Amino acid sequence: MKLGIINSAFGQAGVDTATGLKHIARIGFDTVDIFTEALTLPKKEKLLVARTCAKANLPIVSLVVVATGLIDFNDPVREFHVQRCKKFVDLAHEWGARNILLVLGEYLWQKEVIPPEMQWKWAVETCRAIGDYADRKNVDIALELEPFRLSLLNSVDAMARFVRDCRHPRVRANIDISHLVLADCGPGEVARLKGKAIHVHLSDCDGKVHGDLPPGRGVVKFQPYLQAIKELKMEGSISIELEYSPDPKRIVEWVTEAYDQTDYLMDLAGLRPSKVDNKIKINQGK
Repeated sequence: MKLGIINSAFGQAGVDTATGLKHIARIGFDTVDIFTEALTLPKKEKLLVARTCAKANLPIVSLVVVATGLIDFNDPVREFHVQRCKKFVDLAHEWGARNILLVLGEYLWQKEVIPPEMQWKWAVETCRAIGDYADRKNVDIALELEPFRLSLLNSVDAMARFVRDCRHPRVRANIDISHLVLADCGPGEVARLKGKAIHVHLSDCDGKVHGDLPPGRGVVKFQPYLQAIKELKMEGSISIELEYSPDPKRIVEWVTEAYDQTDYLMDLAGLRPSKVDNKIKINQGK
């Protein structure tokens, strides 16, 4: 597999897009995921991303889109977000990305006002519509498991059931290792996503709260999860997800640390040969 990162790690630290992408390529990442807004992205910025990545030999594999309106109870809101997601599909196709990484959101009003079955039904319908459009563009949809109590897809069971209910070849799953830990989903459950998962996110956390930390700064035991992912025999990228560095001025060091540790973990799991000479052993979960 390839090793990538979501470029928002640099964007949140105030680093401009081109400079962030250049840092990502220089550090050694194989691929990049782009966090942007396809609906309002200026043509100049679109060309900047494409040219910078091409020059740096840094393929774009995924575009992140949070579209909680896909499960809204208002028909026009759902339709707006379907059209918005289609813009992400268009952009993914233009940039040569494999998928859009889609976050569906949470059940409304603690499942008390609107029957949860209705929101599930709306999600299936909207994802099928986006999937039909994405199929024409040769782009997949990777759904993210969110570990929050009311998230629509907050467990491997929910994810597997949703992909099955969609019955669409383009609607697949993303595996986020720290989210699995926070959702109390063990490595043994990953096997249920065989044939369904197409993309992976990796970060650390304290085991209690969503953290998106570099590996080794939390409690996640990565090796059992990486071994389970290896057994899925899936192609694609493992993309590091880092959020809100505690010291934005040292964001390059923060990202480099995450790269070095993930490079080591993937090498140890036999998922990707290491490119780092001096590797630091971290929590292996053995």
